[in-house]
Amino acid sequence: MSSVERQLDDLQAEIEDEVPSGISISDVTYEGPELVVYTRDPKEFASDGDLVRRLASQLRKRISVRPDPDVLSHPREAEGTVRDIIPDDAGVTDLDFHTDTGEIFIEAEKPGMVIGRHGSTLREITQEVGWTPEVVRTPPIESSTVSNVRNFLKQERDERRDILERVGRQIHREEMSDDEWVRITTLGCCREVGRASFIISTPETRILVDCGDKPGAEGEVPYLQVPEALGAGANTIDAVVLTHAHLDHSALIPLLFKYGYDGPIYCTEPTRDLMGLLTLDYLDVASKEGRSPPYESRQVREAIKHAVPIEYGDVTDIAPDVKLTMHNAGHILGSAVSHFHIGDGLYNVAFSGDIHYDDTRLFNGAVNEFPRVETLVMESTYGGRNDYQTDQEDSERRLKKVINEAYERDGKVVIPAFAVGRSQEIMLVLEEAMREGDIPEMPVHLDGMIWEATAIHTTYPEYLRDDLRDRIFHDDENPFLAEQFNHIDGGEEERQEVADGEPCIVLSTSGMVTGGPIMSWLHHFGPDPDNRLVFVGYQAQGTLGRRIQNGWDEIPMNDSRRSGNLTLNMDVETVDGFSGHADRQGLENFVKTMNPRPERVLCVHGDESSVQDFSSALYHEYNMRTFAPKNLETFRFT
Repeated sequence: MSSVERQLDDLQAEIEDEVPSGISISDVTYEGPELVVYTRDPKEFASDGDLVRRLASQLRKRISVRPDPDVLSHPREAEGTVRDIIPDDAGVTDLDFHTDTGEIFIEAEKPGMVIGRHGSTLREITQEVGWTPEVVRTPPIESSTVSNVRNFLKQERDERRDILERVGRQIHREEMSDDEWVRITTLGCCREVGRASFIISTPETRILVDCGDKPGAEGEVPYLQVPEALGAGANTIDAVVLTHAHLDHSALIPLLFKYGYDGPIYCTEPTRDLMGLLTLDYLDVASKEGRSPPYESRQVREAIKHAVPIEYGDVTDIAPDVKLTMHNAGHILGSAVSHFHIGDGLYNVAFSGDIHYDDTRLFNGAVNEFPRVETLVMESTYGGRNDYQTDQEDSERRLKKVINEAYERDGKVVIPAFAVGRSQEIMLVLEEAMREGDIPEMPVHLDGMIWEATAIHTTYPEYLRDDLRDRIFHDDENPFLAEQFNHIDGGEEERQEVADGEPCIVLSTSGMVTGGPIMSWLHHFGPDPDNRLVFVGYQAQGTLGRRIQNGWDEIPMNDSRRSGNLTLNMDVETVDGFSGHADRQGLENFVKTMNPRPERVLCVHGDESSVQDFSSALYHEYNMRTFAPKNLETFRFT
């Protein structure tokens, strides 16, 4: 008998000792980080609302309780009872019964009403029908991504359960080494922006954190071939942790499966969905530009199938000697500061991912409260000594001024924006400005993936700023449903109609002008000096956006419809303050207000001067050990 089997037998015996005598335990197994308990008495189990919490606390594990399939009532009988229990106002849109696990997946417009106060309605469902309810939100804006991901995971649930059981056994395997050390190896994004990737190694475990591309630099990928990463084989990696879905962190996650990786991807639920959206678009853009994509769509599906969603604040075992906790990073939907507790109190490392320290219209500011952090791996995108952004109110005033000036000249405004994060932030500013009369009402056209990304935001309002979440819960106040917003879905023909029409605002991908529909808008709007091009996000070195910012007015147009150069006569403006990244002051405040502060900080994800400036400032201000590492450096701790 393996050590995991003995462990499960011991856990089953411990649970049987703890539960009331009338409750039987038919099986106990691992699914990923969760302990799944099967019982022939689900109704009795549910009658004690505190029993699962007590067991989880005693065993120090995440626990799910499911009915033994042998005792389930027929789905047709159960469905009527379930619908009678759930209030009509919950807006149930789908019930899906999984007879192999005894779970009912309930999709509803208002999940809170299905859950009930402290889970009371869920317990009532189990008490009445025995099935275990799981609740998901019906997107207020229809999202093909969310629908496709949910349907795919339903179709693949048997294989997914096999994956999770295998992962669970790997997590809870017996530790084999008495050595104690922790190492971090940098595989990318050091003294550069993009291709974020790191390896955390212990005597037991190897964890890959992020795996992204480098904007504007085709072919520059993380150093995955080195022995610390995939050089010794893809399955020497125990787990992958994805901080957020932007392509400079996520683009090459599916490539791992091409190389033979078959393990878990830990991320938040919205990050999983957005990763699917952005990586599939990444393949599509490569194909349209005549480049060979590094992987295929089936590897994107593998990444989604292997994703293990984690909620903010949940402490999760991901290896025998590593616990992971994710916290809001304030950067984009689902972005996470990832905290690793290694060993039995041996060492703690936090990866900031990308952060925004202060509240924005979309998100609460980044969390920096941890019990312990000895080493912080910290983004430094705006870490330079002069990288101070204007505050949000000034930025919004400036944007409204630019729009009003263009409108008075009968011109149009085009804003290159990332589909995820900045677009939704700008949408909120424009919706309020028109509602309050600060700018004239006019169409706001959303091109590229912006509408789909917005739909995903409305699917997960619990990840948004508190007051925005409350507005989305009420359909008549949902700002993303304002009538000014128009999804461009008619391609080039519709773009031509917009170009020939009245003054308007266009939000379009790509945010760094590295391809995509923004090139079409530059073709339509660029020659007219009454129009405005407004940058509201970071433009990385080497991108066309950075070159236009720096004064280029002859730009290459090399796509399937156009070639040659385009002369830009339109005004070019940069409105700082809308970036999803903290500026220099925000980065310093993140570190300054940590209590206790880390012993050392690795400054990464910034241009060379930015990381060196930031590293030096932290050293002099707070007397901590700081580093501005190069790629392929390894740091040993303990």
